[in-house]
Amino acid sequence: MSDYNSFNLGSGLSKYFLAKNLKKDIPSSIVVFLVALPLCLGIALASGAPLFSGILSGIIGGIVVASFSGSELSVSGPAAGLTVIVLNAITDLGSFDIFLMAIFVAGLIQILLGILKAGTIGNYFPNSVIISMLAAIGIILILKQLPHAVGYDADYEGDQSFLQNDQENTFSAILSSLSKFTGGAIMISLVSLAVLIIWPKVKKIAIVPAPLIVVVLGVVMAELFKGTGFALNADQLVQIPVVTSFLEFQNLFVFPDFTSITNPKVWTVALTIAIVASLETLLSLEAVDKIDPIKRVSPTNRELIAQGIGNSIAGLIGALPMTAVIVRSSANVNAGGRTKVSAILHGVFLMLSVLLIPLLINKIPLSCLAAILLLVGYKLAKISLFKQMWQDGKDQFIPFMVTVIAVVSTDLLIGVGVGLSVGVFFLLRNNYRNPYFYTLDKSEGKDIIRLKLAQEVSFLNKGAIQHVLTHMPANTTVIIDGTNSLFIDKDVLDTIHDYEQNAFTKNIKVELIEIKKAYKLPKLKENTLNLKEIS
Repeated sequence: MSDYNSFNLGSGLSKYFLAKNLKKDIPSSIVVFLVALPLCLGIALASGAPLFSGILSGIIGGIVVASFSGSELSVSGPAAGLTVIVLNAITDLGSFDIFLMAIFVAGLIQILLGILKAGTIGNYFPNSVIISMLAAIGIILILKQLPHAVGYDADYEGDQSFLQNDQENTFSAILSSLSKFTGGAIMISLVSLAVLIIWPKVKKIAIVPAPLIVVVLGVVMAELFKGTGFALNADQLVQIPVVTSFLEFQNLFVFPDFTSITNPKVWTVALTIAIVASLETLLSLEAVDKIDPIKRVSPTNRELIAQGIGNSIAGLIGALPMTAVIVRSSANVNAGGRTKVSAILHGVFLMLSVLLIPLLINKIPLSCLAAILLLVGYKLAKISLFKQMWQDGKDQFIPFMVTVIAVVSTDLLIGVGVGLSVGVFFLLRNNYRNPYFYTLDKSEGKDIIRLKLAQEVSFLNKGAIQHVLTHMPANTTVIIDGTNSLFIDKDVLDTIHDYEQNAFTKNIKVELIEIKKAYKLPKLKENTLNLKEIS
């Protein structure tokens, strides 16, 4: 394998301290930090929660969840998919501290789900659906960031839903931005895009991450524009809480109301958050593994436990609920992240930004951060991906396109649900069509029809086999050959034996070859390979 040396990251804890990994992880962590910062704030604002709760969620997602997670590239934090749930829950429960109790319980439920091995559900998402989810997220990023790139910031950062809180939708917001753009924001975003595209191609300077250069240029340009017609408004800049004393910092934390543990509504909200957050996490985890250059497979059950630990802590100190988030994770992959050090450091940078440099952070234009996300979106939804899916055939392309359209026009979970339904339809159709090989032999002066059954014949194949047997021509010999079959479902066996007994009514002679009376599912052999030897 030609790339082995470049991707041989080492093993054990030592790999997190190797210079060759750190020189990739540290720049990547800066990029993820810059992407995560406005998303944390935007999602907190849309959720009707304190702004600091979004930042705190990102800090916990980075430092705590990444530390416990088995995924090297996944990044966790507050998720746009939970904003409606959070907003409604805070309203229904009556206060943020009671809502925090629900987050704490949700975390415990996630830990339990991980212990019970519920994470294995992530192994059953079809590849076409996961790939299409990534493409859809890319398209959403492009569509949602276009208004921010031109200075129209009516919708909150991080929104991924088609219908927006400002009574507009994804497309109407783009049209509105055409008449409400800001010249300064457009200039900053165009310069930022140019730097993001050109900077990495210059090898001597590419060691400094392009997004960091973009942010520095954005701040400088915003400062130069002051007092001119290109000046940016305050709401076109990042806005994080400014802490001037340790007492103010302490007051940013909110603690749960433990007396509300007996409130049935708390448990209902907790269960809802646990299920939705777990599903989004598993989807994101599968997606990140797909775009991981080394194609590592993340342990799903361990991830649920890590998320549960993170959400439990979030509920105890006043943070929003979190999930593994595909936008931040994709930015991590695209920036060259190698290990979980990148995710952990991004959480450290979020914490330091609030404590040490909030005034400087608040000078960053949203338009330059939009440019970074536009490029992330482009890399997720390249034209070449759509061409490849088309070449793979309609069984792959149709579920792919349906999922893309559904995710873009609704939201992540609904869209993926629609895509899964279409994917299952094609799976059932393929199983319906391909349980046997059909041959007709007339060499002996009589019609001999041979049905050679597949290696695995499940109950899904019953309809296809029943259909072909029912339409066999009269006065023929039908040979049903199970020589290659390791397993034939009982429902299919009943259909075959019923046909054998009743085919005489059409003067059909039936011969069964290697068709057993019953089959047992083959046992999986234990893998005796020592995994430590290849880790």
